[in-house]
Order: sequence, then structure tokens, then C-alpha cells
Amino acid sequence: MAAEAAKSPARRKTPSKAGRSAKKSAPKIIEFDKDQELDAYRRMLLIRRFEEKSGQMYGMGLIGGFCHLYIGQEAVVVGMDMAAKPGDQVITGYRDHGHMLACDMDPRGVMAELTGRRGGYSKGKGGSMHMFSVEQQFFGGHGIVGAQVSLGTGLAFANRYRGNDSVSMTYFGDGAANQGQVYESFNMAKLWNLPVVYIIENNKYGMGTSIERASSTTDLSQRGASFEIPGEQIDGMDVRAVMAAGEAALQWCRDGKGPYILEMMTYRYRGHSMSDPAKYRTKDEVQKMRTERDPIEQVRQRLLEKEWASEDDLKAIDRGIREIVADAAQFAQDDPEPDAAELYTDILR
Repeated sequence: MAAEAAKSPARRKTPSKAGRSAKKSAPKIIEFDKDQELDAYRRMLLIRRFEEKSGQMYGMGLIGGFCHLYIGQEAVVVGMDMAAKPGDQVITGYRDHGHMLACDMDPRGVMAELTGRRGGYSKGKGGSMHMFSVEQQFFGGHGIVGAQVSLGTGLAFANRYRGNDSVSMTYFGDGAANQGQVYESFNMAKLWNLPVVYIIENNKYGMGTSIERASSTTDLSQRGASFEIPGEQIDGMDVRAVMAAGEAALQWCRDGKGPYILEMMTYRYRGHSMSDPAKYRTKDEVQKMRTERDPIEQVRQRLLEKEWASEDDLKAIDRGIREIVADAAQFAQDDPEPDAAELYTDILR
């Protein structure tokens, strides 16, 4: 079906009806078994501990430039990756460390890039916002707000042209949702029914501005309505809900039905970047989310309640992850900086 679609980019005749039924029938939650809960716990905790260490190293002056932490949003990338298949691509903006780790990129290589070292994924020349791994199907890390949406749509076009079964998972934030190239991409994606899931990570604030002050309509899942792209809002703090929605949306694309929008309702605990004191929201607001909605704590509580893990088991998992992160940090500090000759490699002339 994908190969046939590549030859004939004709628009579906009844997309709006299909879109409405997709929104109604999409599963809302998947009950995880023990292995899934433990897998989600480990992977989200790795992102959390890695980002905490990144924040510490930035404060020590070991990481320069911009640094946007993913703390609080871990369930989004982990849940989507649990729903994905080998060959599916990931592309995102500048808050990208969590996406890299969810794609199984080496923490050593990620941390080395953050510190500008030779062993980094971009040879120490890209930094926090510009890392890639073709082997892990991760296509960045992009510093220009919303620019990755057009590129992610291009990845979907390539999939369709090649007639494969892969889907482009294109992430962007609520702030980027107001960028013009997003809607140009929506138009082309629906016109050609490209296999792309647009994942809007709505953490409620675009830099320091709340979505209510920046967007005339705040239900971003319906931003594709004029293009007849179906969409829905998902509890982005519950990894099970993310995986359920991800599986349905990815299958929608694999079935040749075109793009799909998932608005993940999530929250970042830290400022927009390390230079942001986040004075535009109250400490009580952040603490309420940490106490009542934390994605990792939800999994932890389920593991304990179902007696799938003890407190000692979970402490052991945490120790092991802290060792991985500490090793990555030490590797990054010991790794040499790039040779000056690297200034002239990997550039267009």
C-alpha cells in the first residue's frame, strides 16, 4: 500500500470522516505488564538522572552555550519509543537529550557532545542542540524553532517514496505550534498522505509565555483540522497513555491514511533553558505537578503496589543508572577537545 501511495499522491476522498472515527476509536491507556513497567521506569529514570547531571555540569562551567533540560517530560519520548518499530525516525527541536537517550544513543557520546569533546555525536562541534545518529534513526536536535517540522515531513516523504513501512515521529513544542512552516508541512503531509506523526509536547510555556497568552486556540491537537488531519490530546505524564496513543497513531500512518497529530499534555520542571529562572510561574505550581503527576513516580508506585519490585529493588536500579551517568560525565571530562583541523570538516563549501 505504501508503494502504491508513493506513485499516486492523490488526496483521500473522505478524510474528515476517517479522521473523526480515528479520534473516537483510539485507545486511551494500555495496562503494562511487569517487564514493561520496569523498562519504562529504567528508561525514564536514565533521562531524569542524565538531565540532573547535565544541569550540575552546566553550573560548573563544563557545558557551554544553550542547554534545555527535559526533566518532567520523560514519559512522552519513552512511551512513543515503546510504541515505535525499528526504522521509525525521530526528529525534534532543541530540548533533545531525552529523545537521544530514548533512541538508545550512548550516554557517553551525548555527554561528550554537551561538553564539546571529540567523542561526542557531532565530534564536539554541535553541542546540546545539534546532535545526530543515523544509526539510531535520530535526525536532530534543531536550534531553529519549528524548523524540524519541515524536515520531519521530508523524512516521511522519503519513507513513502521508498515504499517502506517506517513512520517519521516529528516532535515540536507548543511555542513552535504557531510557526508558519508547521502549517506548510501539515498541508503537504496531508496532500500526499505522508506517514508522519506530529507530536506536540505541550509543556504549557513557550520560553516564558504561557500558552493562554500566546495562542488564540489552546487545543493544539486540532491545529490540523483545516487540513483534515486527525488529532487528539494525550496525558503526556502517563507513559501508558502515551504508548497507547502512539501505537494507534503509528498504525494509522502505516495503513496509508496519512499524518496524525498527538498533543502530549506534559510539564517541564526546570526553566526554558539553564539561563531561565522561570519567575513567570509559582513554585507551588511546579511542586503540585511534581507531587501529583510525576511520570516516574507514577510507575514507581504501580511497581510497589503490585509487588513487582521492592524499595530495595528500585534503589538498586537507581544506583545502577547513577553509575551509568557518572561514567558518562567522567568520560566527557577526560575526552580531549576536537583538533583545530575539525573546523574545516563536515561543512558545505
